[in-house]
Amino acid sequence: MSRKLKSRIEVSLIYLFIGFMAIIIAYPLLWTIGISLNPGTSLYSASIIPENWSLEHYKWLFTDPNSDYLTWYKNSVIVAVANAFFSVVITAFVAYAFSRYRFKGRTYGLYAFLLLQMFPALMAMVALYILLNMLGLLDTLTGLILIYVGGQIPFNAWLVKGYFDTIPKELDEAARMDGAGHFGVFFKIMLPLAKPILAVVALFNFMAPFTDFLLPRIILRNPENYTLALGLFNFIADQFANNFTRFAAGSILIAIPIALVFLFLQRYLISGLTAGGTKG
Repeated sequence: MSRKLKSRIEVSLIYLFIGFMAIIIAYPLLWTIGISLNPGTSLYSASIIPENWSLEHYKWLFTDPNSDYLTWYKNSVIVAVANAFFSVVITAFVAYAFSRYRFKGRTYGLYAFLLLQMFPALMAMVALYILLNMLGLLDTLTGLILIYVGGQIPFNAWLVKGYFDTIPKELDEAARMDGAGHFGVFFKIMLPLAKPILAVVALFNFMAPFTDFLLPRIILRNPENYTLALGLFNFIADQFANNFTRFAAGSILIAIPIALVFLFLQRYLISGLTAGGTKG
């Protein structure tokens, strides 16, 4: 077999694999869109996009007095923005300290970050519930934000620390020779160069509140404080209100803010994902 023919076969197999994966990803998405356009409440349809499609479910989400969808959407955006912002700020400081300074307990701190990532978050739910209850933050968005931000520190700090390690320390030394202090090096040297990995952290932490169900289910009780994942669950949880079409419509709209943030940060994401964690 010639090298040219072998190369064509490899390229064809790659395209076949990409096409296969695209079908696997696109089919559920198209089916969900079709369900959201299906009049009535039925989960089933004769075709992916129904013939007599309608936008009545989308209209109901935003206009019906009995719908709390806008409230849930607002809560999710608030939690997502706060989670992304505070996670980036705290993670940057923690990762910078572990990357550039040598202090007592540094190695054990890094091991602790790795160890904490080995345990599922479900193990801490009871402790988190009791802690928020003691602080009077149970059934509040503030308590939910604190848990999200604190829970992501080990993974985010390890990821960003690996990226900081790839930035030459000679830049720090040159900045200090020019009179820059610790904060000057951090804000003028490290943060501008670390935009790609910080964009990755921001995107991941922005997405989490929109898709997470378990943590809000444990912490939140008042429907006015629900996030989207928890609120939409009510559309299909009640045996007398199994409204899958409204659930599908509400789920499709979750993708809008995530897509906007992704497009805004897209130029940083590829380099951030490939460079993070290259050094330990």
